[in-house]
Amino acid sequence: MRRQWWMVVTRVLARSVWIVLSAVLLAVAGISWATYEDLDEGLRRSRAIGPDAPRSSGGAVNILLLGLTTRLDLDGSELPDRELGRLHAGESDRGGYNANTLMLVHVPGDGSRATALSIPRDTVVDLVGVPGEEPRGKIKEAYGRAKASAEQRLLAEGVVEPAELEHRGREAGRAAQIATVREFLDVPIDHFGELSMISFYRLTRNLGGVEVCLNEATKDRFSGADFAAGRQRLDAAQALAFVRQRHGLAGGDISRTRRQQAYIAAIMHKLRDEGQLASIATVRALVRTAKENIVLDEDWDLLDFARQAPSLTGGNVLYHTLPIADRATVRRIVTELIGTPEGGPTPPTSTPPPEPPTTPPPDPHGIPCVD
Repeated sequence: MRRQWWMVVTRVLARSVWIVLSAVLLAVAGISWATYEDLDEGLRRSRAIGPDAPRSSGGAVNILLLGLTTRLDLDGSELPDRELGRLHAGESDRGGYNANTLMLVHVPGDGSRATALSIPRDTVVDLVGVPGEEPRGKIKEAYGRAKASAEQRLLAEGVVEPAELEHRGREAGRAAQIATVREFLDVPIDHFGELSMISFYRLTRNLGGVEVCLNEATKDRFSGADFAAGRQRLDAAQALAFVRQRHGLAGGDISRTRRQQAYIAAIMHKLRDEGQLASIATVRALVRTAKENIVLDEDWDLLDFARQAPSLTGGNVLYHTLPIADRATVRRIVTELIGTPEGGPTPPTSTPPPEPPTTPPPDPHGIPCVD
């Protein structure tokens, strides 16, 4: 049961991370300079990507999204009991600092369709930046192991203030996780964003809920889903159940993936087509969500990026899930999907393709109906 719960949360996070960041980017593209300045000054920034790190060429951008299942906030403090209960995700001491969601988003230099690659958390790799003699482990473990090691070292040096330990420990974790993914996939990482599950809940809450459409009524005690057929508005807790449900759906995980994509489409429709970005209250809510829940690298200018990457703010993203396989196989697949690290032509290969890509269902009215 515990493993099944982790699988559910991981798949939800894989879309939740991108939902939150896409919404923020879309908001950034349409807000005033004064509001953007307020957002930019309030965001948590990180130096985990060093100045000498490899960078993409030809105008392309690679973004690594990290989703942590920790039940703590960015300062290491516990979430309010009421909010924690609404998540239906256990107590605050569950989760840890594993990067259970890892998604590489590749934005081509010509502004065409972006590609999002989900990296299975249980892939065994060399852990870069983690102390020990040639440490290996699951790719998700680099963050937590590097953080714990850094905090032990800092304590030995006399650093005892909790906030400083948390900040410096997380910086070590971010640097190790980025370096590990970069080495495993053999691609540069230009920017990164870090979020946790609470981000998804708070985004929906601050937007006043989201409208979805179901082909049939459904109920599931595992996720807490209890929905009628047809179009309906969900609050934050209901939306989390909507994207978590797998039991009782004919397509199982495939149906759940469709729901998550429908949720992305609904959020984008609400922000872009319903004029929500003209609402000062909505924009302030998005800014507040970003400040409370997101960490970005210090060099990422969101305003410039949002204007230069219309494929993201327009929802034009193709999703793939990489297989759990050896490094050479995974690197060949990545090269097929997004090209070589230097941006050159993709070489031929006989490597079996990854899981078929998934894109949002047809969306003529902004609210696609799903199972």
